[in-house]
Amino acid sequence: MAEREANRLDCEPTYQTSAMRDLKTLAQISVLAASVVTGLSFSPLSKSKATFPGVLSPKSSASSLSATTPTSPSAKAFTTKRARDLMQSLVEEDKCYVTEAGARAFAEVCAPDVLIEDRFFPQPYTGKTNAAAYIMERVAQRKGKGEVRIDRISDGDIACGFAWTWTCGQEEGLRGTTFVELNENGQIKYIQEIPEPLFKPGNLTKELLRAVTQGAEPKPTVSFEKKAPTAANEVAKYLYVDLQNAEPEAGTAELMRFLADDILYRDFNFQNPLTSPAEVKAFVDDFSFPGIEFRPLRFDDGDLSTCFTWEVVLDDAPDTVKGMSFYELDPETRKIVYVRDVPESAIKPPILGKLARDFRPGLGVFRGVPLGSRPGGK
Repeated sequence: MAEREANRLDCEPTYQTSAMRDLKTLAQISVLAASVVTGLSFSPLSKSKATFPGVLSPKSSASSLSATTPTSPSAKAFTTKRARDLMQSLVEEDKCYVTEAGARAFAEVCAPDVLIEDRFFPQPYTGKTNAAAYIMERVAQRKGKGEVRIDRISDGDIACGFAWTWTCGQEEGLRGTTFVELNENGQIKYIQEIPEPLFKPGNLTKELLRAVTQGAEPKPTVSFEKKAPTAANEVAKYLYVDLQNAEPEAGTAELMRFLADDILYRDFNFQNPLTSPAEVKAFVDDFSFPGIEFRPLRFDDGDLSTCFTWEVVLDDAPDTVKGMSFYELDPETRKIVYVRDVPESAIKPPILGKLARDFRPGLGVFRGVPLGSRPGGK
């Protein structure tokens, strides 16, 4: 009982109640800005009429990786995967996000020219010295409260991604996704991290996108070679490179071929996940209109699960919206059983996100949920 009470007190808000008197008003003011910002994000499952610049491909084929590698972060791997194993060690054993010793361990394995793009913050961090300052700032922000839990991690060797949740005591809060790429020496050369938006615009996303792209002309469709990839990263490339300019009905039919009956699809623009292929198809159909160009940027080399980064251009607008996706396959059928999409906010740091991290540094949200109530980070 004493330990539970201590945990509860550790996770209490850091502001005094009197200082929170106007929080509701502040949140209401920020909702309008947040709705515009997060509403302009885009899910890569929806088929844009897109063309693609050079996509960064892994240095080695993921099709040769072991299909028996577990995706559970707590499971023992039968095959060594450098990126996955390194991040599990840093996050779960060294606790790099919440302890100074762990932060130092993180900085030690960063390459001299490392680039960190944490999409919560307005500027990237370049170089080993700035990377060390970044991770120490992350530790200081938590104020000694809470942990970071890996919910899912892709089994990549040269790059990987992981879905995470902030936990504190008997609650869990903020979720997000991180992509990590190593250099030839096994050092971290690139990181992108995106937390979930606290304001989720839902169907307003579609209306905003339609308004922004109104009058856009459809781009010509192209034929595609039908494939049957079985490695997760190759499935992602097929769906979001090969099929993006396909005739809409044909492309959707191909997408449906890769969805498991029990798929769980989490788009952080929405409060609730999609839980069936029929719901995913309706979602794709809702967002299938011209004026949206989807550009995949970096893929990991995961076999049973994969993470990739992307950006979206809206009707030739100069600015892009960055995002990240995590996919997991059924090990037997090789169909997609889990998807997590997370978009960045154009306001950095996001207004609600900053308030929540200041108010409840252990959770990163205003109100947590019971610990363990979202298995796998769903």
